[in-house]
Amino acid sequence: MVMLTPNAVAATLAGDTNLKPVVQVVDLRSIAVAGPSGAGPRFRAIISDGVATTHVLFASQLCDLARSGVVRRGTIVQLLEYIVNNGMRALVILNLEVLGQESEIIGNPALPSEFGVSNSNSTRADQFNGAPPHRSTSGSTFNTVTRPTDAPLIQRSMAGNSSNMVSKPNENAQVSQPTAQPSYRPAPNYRNRGTIMKNDAPARIIPISVLNPYQGRWAIKARVTAKGEIRRYHNAKGDGKVFSFDLLDSDGGEIRATCFNALVDRFYETVEVGKVYVVSRGNLKAAKRDYNHLKNEWEIFLESQSTIELCLDENSSIPAQRFSFTSIDRIEDLENNAIVDVIGVVTAVNPSTTIQRKNGMETQKRTISLKDMSGRSVEVTMWGDLCNREGLQLQEMVVCGTFPVLALKAGKVNDYSGKSVGTISSSQLLINPDLAEAHSLKQWFDSGGRDASTQSISRDFTPAASRNEIRKTIAQIKDDGLGMGDKPDWVTVKATVTFFKTDTFCYAACPNMIGDRQCSKKVTKSDSGNWLCDKCNQEFPECDYRYILQMQIQDHTGTTYATAFQECGQELLGCSARELYMFKENEDPRFTDVLLQCLYQDYLLRLKVKEETYGDERRVKNTVAKVERVDSSAESKFVLDCISRLTESY
Repeated sequence: MVMLTPNAVAATLAGDTNLKPVVQVVDLRSIAVAGPSGAGPRFRAIISDGVATTHVLFASQLCDLARSGVVRRGTIVQLLEYIVNNGMRALVILNLEVLGQESEIIGNPALPSEFGVSNSNSTRADQFNGAPPHRSTSGSTFNTVTRPTDAPLIQRSMAGNSSNMVSKPNENAQVSQPTAQPSYRPAPNYRNRGTIMKNDAPARIIPISVLNPYQGRWAIKARVTAKGEIRRYHNAKGDGKVFSFDLLDSDGGEIRATCFNALVDRFYETVEVGKVYVVSRGNLKAAKRDYNHLKNEWEIFLESQSTIELCLDENSSIPAQRFSFTSIDRIEDLENNAIVDVIGVVTAVNPSTTIQRKNGMETQKRTISLKDMSGRSVEVTMWGDLCNREGLQLQEMVVCGTFPVLALKAGKVNDYSGKSVGTISSSQLLINPDLAEAHSLKQWFDSGGRDASTQSISRDFTPAASRNEIRKTIAQIKDDGLGMGDKPDWVTVKATVTFFKTDTFCYAACPNMIGDRQCSKKVTKSDSGNWLCDKCNQEFPECDYRYILQMQIQDHTGTTYATAFQECGQELLGCSARELYMFKENEDPRFTDVLLQCLYQDYLLRLKVKEETYGDERRVKNTVAKVERVDSSAESKFVLDCISRLTESY
């Protein structure tokens, strides 16, 4: 007969995590938790040492044991790993071993109370059967109940009764008493300490994989694998800032930690990519899959009590990064916005360009081409600082004839114009990493892979030249009915500018900076002579000027109108909107010179074509998204490729 560990409940709740007691499950219930959809229920149980009982929570990795019926009412288990949740006065079971299944209830255990010992038999029974407990004024050192003489007993499991609910025992029923064992002697750390009011001992380091919201005190030891930039936001509570970083431990568990406002100032400079830290205390919440790609259902939100301590004795058992590479041919079958790790040889790098995002902020963009042994290549778009850091390094290596291997961690799949991969805030680029996959790719490329035939899954990527996308003529924009659908059409035309509308080529814009970006909304003159922004509800002595340049473009098939905004207007004319406005106001002849030098020059214009409504009239609007001067060499290659495709079709 399996013997239960005497005084196990009292000892474990006192903090003895080395006891590994043998206990019995006397009640088991599933509970709903606020987590990601499909995560399944968690399980809460009552365990007994034959005399006292307490509540326990199963960690997520143990829930399958309860769900499959391996652990049930009456099961005898040995607790191998557990922690004490001081706030809930319960145990969180991290690991256990099943010693016996569906045994009769051993001993005469009393029912637990959520808030201490209650002298009411009905109260204890109600609590055990799921009714809300009543608060008791009597105190208790442990969350245990020693059975009074008149306390009801927990009934043994009987044939035909598969319910986890407790029924009233038969008066003639016999009760098995726990087998005699030597009395429990607490470890020296827990002896003669008096009533335990607070556990001030350092939190025990646990694996990331067992973290859950029910743990009151925890600590993890992990390496920072990625660190995002500080992002600023504005909501109903005002302005704020936030940054996140990703953690990886020696067991391969990953989790994201996020800091807001004052904690950004406290921890941003402390956290460095590649270093190992012990992170303790924080609020665990369900991870938002729209922003968090890690394979963990939880995310840590650090609080004022949180600590991050650098490990000077860095643990070499924690890897620098964890990859799960997807071959390029499989990326073609992935859904839009999927997060992937990809590795390949860089065969082409385009120059970095400046673009304006929808929020008005300017950023850098650079595209490169990767190929691997699957016979496919893919376009990778780098954003922000990656363009002038890793992107510039890659460009210099390719220009010198060195084709490096690039490993991309956490890229986002885009299905526009075929399939491509773009970087996000938590993406990382490793050039010629010391990985088995990288060495195999390099050997394959040097031994003939360089000249192997490759098909791009990203349409219209022109290596070492401008990206031409879908080339159309001006006549085809109208003839093909572009822009008439629910989504805009994106095309590239080779055209010249024949006319600029000079009376409204720019507008007065708000200069106010909201976080890292400029407001840029239209401002008007107020009675005080200052510039008034309705959005910011502020007045400014000076305003900014931004392009809204309307022009007529022409190719060999016809003419149409297009509008170029700030970045594209500046790229086209070569000066800022403020400068051109001042030239016009001062009747400076340079105003005319700037416009004339752009007329009748060949450009590749990337156009967004979309039908819009003006009053009661619907018409197609062409917006310039990108301006490039025609490169004769690249254009000649494009024409030759078109001729080759036409020849092959006959």
